[in-house]
Amino acid sequence: MFTWVNGTLLVLLCAAMLYPFVTVLAQSFSSAGAVKAGLVNLWPVGFNLDTYGAVIQNSHFWSSYRNTVVYTLVGTAIAMALTTPYAYVLAKQHLRGRTVLIGIAVATMFFNGGLIPNYVLISTLGMTNTMWALVLPGAISVFNLLVMKSFFENLPRELEEAAQIDGLGWFGIFGRIVLPLSKAVVATMVLFYSVAIWNDWFPAFLYLDKQELFPVTLFLRNLIAGASSAASEGAAAAGSTTEAISANIQAVTMVLTLVPILCVYPFVQRYFVSGVMLGSVKG
Repeated sequence: MFTWVNGTLLVLLCAAMLYPFVTVLAQSFSSAGAVKAGLVNLWPVGFNLDTYGAVIQNSHFWSSYRNTVVYTLVGTAIAMALTTPYAYVLAKQHLRGRTVLIGIAVATMFFNGGLIPNYVLISTLGMTNTMWALVLPGAISVFNLLVMKSFFENLPRELEEAAQIDGLGWFGIFGRIVLPLSKAVVATMVLFYSVAIWNDWFPAFLYLDKQELFPVTLFLRNLIAGASSAASEGAAAAGSTTEAISANIQAVTMVLTLVPILCVYPFVQRYFVSGVMLGSVKG
C-alpha cells in the first residue's frame, strides 16, 4: 500500500511540474490566434513554425545566446576553481584559523551589503559593462562550499596518509587523489553553478547597458516585460516577419533558452543524487 501511494503521489508531483513546460512548448508551436484565445493547453492548436523562423533569424537573440554560453562556461570554471580548494582546506581539522575561515563564509549567508553598495562596488572596480560583473561577485556559493566541505571530510584519511608516505605534497594529493575520487560532488556543483549562471538575469540588468553584452535571459526578460528600449528593439526584430506571431514569441524564446540546460542535465543526473547525499552525511 505504501509503495502504491508513494508511486501515485510521485507521478502526480511529476505531472504538476511538467505541465507548465509542456504548455509553453505547445504554445510555441501554436498559432497566435489560438494562444490569444486561450485555446492551447497540452497540444498545439493551429500548428506553425513561423515564430521559430523569425527568432532564429534575429541576430540579437543569437548574440545573447552566445554571451550566455560564454558567461556560463567562464563563470562555472571560476566558481569551481575557487570553491573546490576552499572546501578542501576547510575540511582539514588541523588547519589553524579554520573556524575563522568558516565563519567568514557563513556570515555572507546572513549579511550582505545590499543592492546599492554592491552596485557602487562594481562601478568603482570598473566592472560595469563587462563579463566580470556577472561571474565574479557570485563566484563562491556558501551552500555549495559547505556541501563540498562535508564531502571532503568523509574521504578516508588513510588515502592521504599513504600519498604523503609516497612523497606527494598537498597539491599533489588534492590533484591526483582527492579530485579523481570526487567526481560525483564536482559534477553536482558544476550543475548547480552552471544552471544558476545560465538562468540569472538580474546582475546583467543592473550592470550591463550595452545590448551586445546581454545574456539570453535578459533578452527574454525584455521581451516579456517590455520595460526598456532593448525590449522594444528585440521584439521588433523578432516580430518583423508579421505582427501576428508576437503572441507566442515569448513561448518560442523560452523553449530555445531552456534547451541547452535540458540537454546537459541527463548526463549529470547520475552524479547528482550521490554527490548531494555524500556531501550531506556530516555537517
